[in-house]
Amino acid sequence: MLTWLDHLPLGLLLVIALTLGLAPFVPEPHLWEKLKMLAAGELVRPIDIFDLLLHGTPWVLLFAKLGRLALAGRRD
Repeated sequence: MLTWLDHLPLGLLLVIALTLGLAPFVPEPHLWEKLKMLAAGELVRPIDIFDLLLHGTPWVLLFAKLGRLALAGRRD
């Protein structure tokens, strides 16, 4: 079911997570800002929710890929 994730290069996911996932870099990354808003219960505007999804998706994909690689390494 997740074979499409196996075909994505790890390096590409890392670059996407570090660029899109952390953009803009100044004054603070959007992902960090949105996670703080989520923790404070202030994440209510649709644009903020979209920002969280946009900047968080590369990190979710990267961690999922790393998890699948770790599981595959244990099976061998």
